[in-house]
Amino acid sequence: MEDFYEKISTIEKGQRFVLGIDGLSRSGKSTFVKKIKKHLKEFDIPICIFHIDDYIVEKKRRYNTDYEQWYEYYHLQWDVEYLKENFFRKLKTFSELTLQKYDCSTDVQELKVVNVPKSCLIIIEGVFIQRSEWRDFFDYMIFLDCSRDKRFNRESADTQRNIEKFQNRYWKAEEYYLKKVKPKQQANLVIEN
Repeated sequence: MEDFYEKISTIEKGQRFVLGIDGLSRSGKSTFVKKIKKHLKEFDIPICIFHIDDYIVEKKRRYNTDYEQWYEYYHLQWDVEYLKENFFRKLKTFSELTLQKYDCSTDVQELKVVNVPKSCLIIIEGVFIQRSEWRDFFDYMIFLDCSRDKRFNRESADTQRNIEKFQNRYWKAEEYYLKKVKPKQQANLVIEN
């Protein structure tokens, strides 16, 4: 972490630094981001936080398609190309981003404008963010490594009862990601969580 904090402390006026917090489902990404934000107050650097799950697509585009469940989760959960062009590619240069944000209560994506300060730390947290289409947009990547058992135990009792969904959707997609993308090997820092 010292290497990371050293890089952050050198952000100059007019610069943006993009930090990725990657990890599989329930690995503690959101909690870790809160800790980083609290710790970085001493640097007096504006921080913009993006949760990649805020930009998933409607259920009809990611469930009950002709594809296997794991494929839906990995490949269809987000519009990868849309986010590449309208989010990632514009992060360092645009002061205003117009993004399709998902509302889970209505299952609709709505256009939202996000303002990004000229000088800031941009934190993007989420699963599968080191996919090849997005990885090069990050300046630094942290991967939170956590065992499947530990992550599964963090789920609610109701959610744990649907073990088939984990076996067919989540775990297969995670295995694909670990094998194909190798996020632990690509990350600048791996933290056991």
